[in-house]
Amino acid sequence: MTDLRLADLIRHAAQRTPEALAVVDSNADPASQAAQQTTYAELWQQTGQFAQALAMMGVIPGERVAVYLEKRLETVVACFGAAHAGALFVPTNPILRAAQVSHILQDCAATVLITSATRLASLAAVLSGCPALRHIVLVDAPPASPLPAPHPVLHSWPALLKAAALPPRAVPAEPTFSTPPLGQATNTHPAAIFYTSGSTGRPKGVVISHRNFILGAHSVAQYLENRADDRLLAALPLSFDAGFSQLTTAFSVGAAAVLHNYLLPRDLLRALHSERITGLTAVPPLYIQLARGDWPAGCADTLRYFATTGGRMPGGTLARLRQKMPHAKPFLMYGLTEAFRSTYLPPDEVGRRPDSIGRAIPHAEVLVLRSDGTLCDADEPGELVHRGPLVTLGYWNNPAATQERFKPLPPRFHPAPDELAVYSGDTVRRDAEGFLYFVGRRDEMIKTSGYRVSPTEIEEVLYTQPLVAECAAFGLPHETLGEAIHVVVALNTNLNETTGDARAELLAACRQHLPPYMAPTTLTIQTTALPRNANGKIDRATLRAQLACALTACAEKPAAS
Repeated sequence: MTDLRLADLIRHAAQRTPEALAVVDSNADPASQAAQQTTYAELWQQTGQFAQALAMMGVIPGERVAVYLEKRLETVVACFGAAHAGALFVPTNPILRAAQVSHILQDCAATVLITSATRLASLAAVLSGCPALRHIVLVDAPPASPLPAPHPVLHSWPALLKAAALPPRAVPAEPTFSTPPLGQATNTHPAAIFYTSGSTGRPKGVVISHRNFILGAHSVAQYLENRADDRLLAALPLSFDAGFSQLTTAFSVGAAAVLHNYLLPRDLLRALHSERITGLTAVPPLYIQLARGDWPAGCADTLRYFATTGGRMPGGTLARLRQKMPHAKPFLMYGLTEAFRSTYLPPDEVGRRPDSIGRAIPHAEVLVLRSDGTLCDADEPGELVHRGPLVTLGYWNNPAATQERFKPLPPRFHPAPDELAVYSGDTVRRDAEGFLYFVGRRDEMIKTSGYRVSPTEIEEVLYTQPLVAECAAFGLPHETLGEAIHVVVALNTNLNETTGDARAELLAACRQHLPPYMAPTTLTIQTTALPRNANGKIDRATLRAQLACALTACAEKPAAS
């Protein structure tokens, strides 16, 4: 009991209620109930089989197993099975393009990739740049032919699990737990790497420990009051910490996680009804779309709560949602991958302070500090700093970035030996009653559709185009997206290209090489060099202010009579 691992969430649920549903794949063929529903006993069996399969493939503890799939049963088994085998699983957003997936595979030196035949075909041009990759497992089709050397060995998922079949047996009768005391959740070995965009450059991998996952699951389940009869809809990507939390939170209480890959918001509303969902967590842009949609009668009848993360929920949207879900409690949350969740606002406070991000979640302490490390006074803006056992292990293979974000606390806070806190880079204020309010970000990150996007990633794509002399990307407030991505481009004067043709060509290049949420909403062509700040860098703040002013003037201009 002193060395709990992530897979123990499944194991202990299988001990308590082996025949209870653990995973429901609402995307599967309705005619195949076996494919749709997986009990805890079955999930634990498959988790062990996949861990055994990795050992048979020569994977040793500490190696990385990338999972590039949509939400499906194999995704869940691969992640928990890899952690059970001592490897680090790397969930990779299925909407990423080949260039972004290649960066992740190279950066973490993944030795195994779990994917589908279609996604493997999309990666054909980049696999040669991933020399550490030794094995590729296809979940949906047997490999037609081996890849030419020195490419990885191809495996079929069903054949692999069959070869690693474990004899049917009861789950070992060991003591179970509810919420483990901190001393019982001491396994700080790494379990996963979640990639998140940094303020500059390409995404960084956040290393998450077994303890982070286990305490995080129990923390969220505690304040959401989750229970065994819950059915939690996994609507967010499992590569997003809040998305993966739907699995860990459900498993921690023996509830069912319902996997759903929706195409349109109305598909999600149908799933609420057909799958009898009791808990929904999503990002504000999705809630904005849902609030504007037509809700089928009775689709929210079973919903006990809805929770938001990844940005501020507009007041009007929250009001409409509460009308459409009158029996569901609203939970407004704030978090960052580097520290799992950080704060939540209890439902009984939402009416009084809807703009607040609440107070610290269980197992966490949140401080608001000045630049000199002293505590801010009430309503004084300062940096949000998160401390406690939910703080992750830093960035994968990036000590400089780790030292910048993960720092020791000043002695006045009596930190434990070697304790590091996460300095979020977000500016907040705390009122006299201890409730926190988000003020803004200190870096240049763009928060759009629930994702954090680095402007540098967008600019790198544009700089590959001969038309571009220089460019700058930034975000502006948007009613639905949170922030919309805008790009200003100065063209290469050596080329003879009309502004309209250049804009269309550059936007097409962005759509080709970037996932949809990173593609610019607008692209402005500027005939002069972009402005510089005192350090000689392109001044995004000035460009942002100029464009915001121009858009406001355009919106306020009277229509022609």
